[in-house]
Formats: sequence, C-alpha cells, structure tokens
Amino acid sequence: MHTKSFFRRPTSALLALGLLVPAFAATPASAGRKVERGVEPTHQPVVSRTDFVFDVAADGTDGLSPIQQRQLAAWFDALGLGYGDHVSLAGANGGTRALQDSIGDVVGRYGLLIEGDAPATAGEAPAGGVRVVVSRSTASVPGCPTWRDRAEANFHGGLSDNYGCASASNLAAMIADPRDLVDGRAPALDTLNTVSGKAIKAYKDKAPTGAGGLQSMSAGGN
Repeated sequence: MHTKSFFRRPTSALLALGLLVPAFAATPASAGRKVERGVEPTHQPVVSRTDFVFDVAADGTDGLSPIQQRQLAAWFDALGLGYGDHVSLAGANGGTRALQDSIGDVVGRYGLLIEGDAPATAGEAPAGGVRVVVSRSTASVPGCPTWRDRAEANFHGGLSDNYGCASASNLAAMIADPRDLVDGRAPALDTLNTVSGKAIKAYKDKAPTGAGGLQSMSAGGN
C-alpha cells in the first residue's frame, strides 16, 4: 500500500502543474501586451531644451558698461553656466561689433563662445540692445525603470519591459552635451588621413638601418 501511494503522488502533482501552466500563459497581462523579440530597446533618451534670456543695452561706447558686465556675469553664475550650454545673441542683428565683443569677453570667462543663430523667444530685445540667450538641454529616459512584468512569467521569448533602461539612463546621465544625441557632431579632425599621414612621414624620416648602418656602428665601436 505504501508503495502504490508513493507512485501516485508525483502523478497528481504533475497533473496539477499541467493545469496551472496554461493558466499562467494565458493571463490577460501577457496576452494583451506587444511582444518585443528584437534587440533594439524601446527605451531611448529624450532630449528637452530650455532657453534663458537676458537683455542688455550698449552704453556710450557701444559696448557693455562695467555695471552691465557684472550683472551679466552674475546672471551666468546664477544659471551655473558651463560646458553643454549654448550662448547666442538675438535682436538687432546681434548688436554692434563692440557690443558683441563685450558680451563675448564675459562669456569667454566661462570657457564658452557665442554661437550662431539664436532660437526664437517671446518678446524682443530693447532698442539699441541685444538679447543674450542661454540654451540648456537635458536628457532623460521617461518611464525608466519599469517593473510592470516583474511578477509575470515570459512564455513568449520576448524582451523584459525594463530591457534597455539601465544603458539608456546611463547614457543620458553621462552625455556632456545632450544635443549631441540629436544632432551628433562632425569630427573636427580627419582621423584616418591624419594618422596614416603621420605613419608615412615617420617611415620616410627614419634613417635606414641596413648593412651600411651596421658597419658604421661597428666602426664607431672600434
């Protein structure tokens, strides 16, 4: 009797598991969700931009007065101006050359340069002045991390809902200039030609070390 009951218990347990597995596979949460079987994560960094404006006017010398320079520098300090920010001028074609140079001197203290066209902003620059625009971009990954399927069994061979969140979030946190994620950046150096050119030049400039070179070394040693 004990032997028969010993063999019956695993059979009943397997039957119970066979009934439960289809129930889990057909749960509404799994059936109604799109199955991602590729390797490209659905979570990607999203870049947003904020524009800050500061209006300045030229003094009698068509530049910035010392007071205006201190005000502009104080505004930059309040913003925490630094690498990744983009400074541009708007209004009256960017003002006079002297005014541009005065603003450029203040911007240069923060290791930046005045760039080209300014983005559209509300309002206009004052008469005889210009508007200094600081554009700052940030990158984030909305909806990450997500644990919607942490309690579900994946019977479809698809990607986890949280797949790619870590890599995308790290990229968004480490990128120095988030605009590079949108526009990219053209290389300032032709790496291929420059590196190959250096190698060729080094080969041409190197003195030959053939038999004659060995004889010269021997003669010098004697």
